Amino acid sequence: MKKSTNYFRSLALIMLSIAVLVASAAGCAGSGTDQTTSASTTQAPSTTETTTAPVASESSEATDATTESSEPANVELPDVMRVAALKGPTGMGIAKMVKESDSDNYDQNYEFSFAGSPDELTAGLISGQLDIAALPTNLASVLYHKTEKNIQLLAINTLGVLYILEAGDTVQEFKDLAGKEILATGQGAVPEYVLSKLITDSGIENTTVSYKAEHSELASLAISGDADLVMLPEPFVTTVLSKREDMRLALDLTQVWQKNQTAQGAEGDLAMGCLAVRREFAEQYPEAIETFLQEYQKSTEFANDEPEAAGELIAEYGIMADAGLAVKAIPNCYITMVSGDEMKSVLNPLLETLLAANPKSIGGALPEDDFYYVGQE
Repeated sequence: MKKSTNYFRSLALIMLSIAVLVASAAGCAGSGTDQTTSASTTQAPSTTETTTAPVASESSEATDATTESSEPANVELPDVMRVAALKGPTGMGIAKMVKESDSDNYDQNYEFSFAGSPDELTAGLISGQLDIAALPTNLASVLYHKTEKNIQLLAINTLGVLYILEAGDTVQEFKDLAGKEILATGQGAVPEYVLSKLITDSGIENTTVSYKAEHSELASLAISGDADLVMLPEPFVTTVLSKREDMRLALDLTQVWQKNQTAQGAEGDLAMGCLAVRREFAEQYPEAIETFLQEYQKSTEFANDEPEAAGELIAEYGIMADAGLAVKAIPNCYITMVSGDEMKSVLNPLLETLLAANPKSIGGALPEDDFYYVGQE
């Protein structure tokens, strides 16, 4: 429970009076110090008020030495912060937070949930049933426009999870895809637009891309030997590689994207996953949001630094079905945490690519600067 500022001031005056009386009665030096830290109910950077009672001594100056720090901020916390994430790479980084919350290690009350499709999350954000959701970055932009800017980008939490797998060793560089047929998923979505841009920018010709409707369908074809050159996202990449020994990871499209950007003198990563937040919620509870971001940062670091332990939690909460596969997939998932002003430079090149390919994929236009949550002004 927080103690009010008046409480601290009253306590300081009482202690001051006692110290002076004791000094007067005893005729000798004495001291009294009371240092109290207010117990905040959030893990945002703590606001601490320290009130030091005077030190009575033979010097009259000592009795006037009273120091009071600035008053504590009025930190308001929501009754509950409702957070949801997609199963798979976009939700992996939050597993440690869920565990800490279940163990009552947070002052903030969190309610976590996981969904199998983005539609389940978008409905929750729009209706206000969710406060924060981990979903694809382009979908956050769509929601920003659809809700008249009520949805903001809180952080980028996942880079690219797209890979080219090959049964053989003919593909060592992206240009080696020239003249080949690739089976892929994600037609009419980010995977298609990213692959198309890379093919165009690389100047390769006669590359054919045939699309399957579902990741699981294409993964099954690759595992059975009916597809030898495929583009798939994690965690399907790890599933295929664990079940077909002659197939290998030929190209990491996140790295290909970065090289392509560098070659064009541009910046930006293949930032495919993010945390989105309702603007109204973020404006009402800025301290709670900052605390959430700090704890999420620790959670992502845990996933990357301790994949074995993270894999167990990922399986425990149903983010992936198998802990062993989760452990193998984590290094390929580019779990990260980018927030604040840096988000725009990281994400904008991808949004520009999607805008050129299909404006509807980002809501019809590039989002304005207020799309990016940068904290309290």
